[in-house]
Amino acid sequence: MMRAFPKMPALGGEKPVRESANTRRYNDDYSFAPVDCAMQMAQVSSKERAFVRLRRRRIQLRKLLAHAIVALAATACAAVVRAADPNLEHPTRIVTVARDGYTIAGLATHLPGPSKFKHGIAIFPGNPGILRLREENGEVRHAMGGNFLIRSRRHWLDEDTLVLSIDAPSDRWDSFTQAFRETERYGKDVAALLAEAGRRFGIDDWTLVGTSEGSVSAFHAARMNPMLARRLILTASLFMPNRNGDGLSSADFSQLKIPLLWVHHVDDPCRVTAYSDAVDFARRSHAPLVTVRGGGPGHGPACQARTAHGFVGIERQTVLAMRAWVKTGKVPQDVGP
Repeated sequence: MMRAFPKMPALGGEKPVRESANTRRYNDDYSFAPVDCAMQMAQVSSKERAFVRLRRRRIQLRKLLAHAIVALAATACAAVVRAADPNLEHPTRIVTVARDGYTIAGLATHLPGPSKFKHGIAIFPGNPGILRLREENGEVRHAMGGNFLIRSRRHWLDEDTLVLSIDAPSDRWDSFTQAFRETERYGKDVAALLAEAGRRFGIDDWTLVGTSEGSVSAFHAARMNPMLARRLILTASLFMPNRNGDGLSSADFSQLKIPLLWVHHVDDPCRVTAYSDAVDFARRSHAPLVTVRGGGPGHGPACQARTAHGFVGIERQTVLAMRAWVKTGKVPQDVGP
């Protein structure tokens, strides 16, 4: 009987041993096998890329949300401003003229539709007379929104009439004295602004209107520009000196070569703008006086804009009387009951 001998391994090496699952997964030192390592790295890399994409998406969503919140806040703020100032419901833009190292600007307000106007009303607010006109986030911003002429400017508007609210020159925003308003430079600044606004809106007929300390600005601007200003209206005028200057106490009305109309509330409580002085100045200047009565209720200090000094409660009727004089030349009747 022949003995069975085991088969000898083939030349060149031992017979390969069948690998188990664990053998395929790990080599002898328990490190990942090369093929399996590539697969694991691919899986990890895929997860990392997905995580990065998710993170980027979240960052983008946060940015979009932040922009949306800012936009909504700006819209809400603008809506509040428009609701607080009904004048901004009308087309409003800033007209700026560059001068020698500074600017002078005015706020143009008009009805929608017309682009050219027959009458321009240049209004000069009271103390301090500094509007600080500017744009922020596409919205017009300015100070002195409570001033009589500024808050009631919409009542002037019709198809033929534009209002230009005059700001102090930019280099005078810290100190806009009455003495400066008497200077030739100020007269030329106002003339340059009215000329530019006139060019844009087709206006060559300007009426200058001042209130309280703005009466000083309007008087001297009109006095120095008789070819540009066709008429002058002075309301709640500053007759007596105050801490900012002499008011109209030293004004020479013989230098004024255009028609003048005085408008004053009979109950003006401000000591330096008394109605009795309005009667006296109207007599001295040989100009008519329109007396305003009624309105209210007023509140605040005597010389502030929310009292009879600022025609509170009777703004519209007062403005319409002035506009009628501008258009017809006829002195209107007294305003109020």
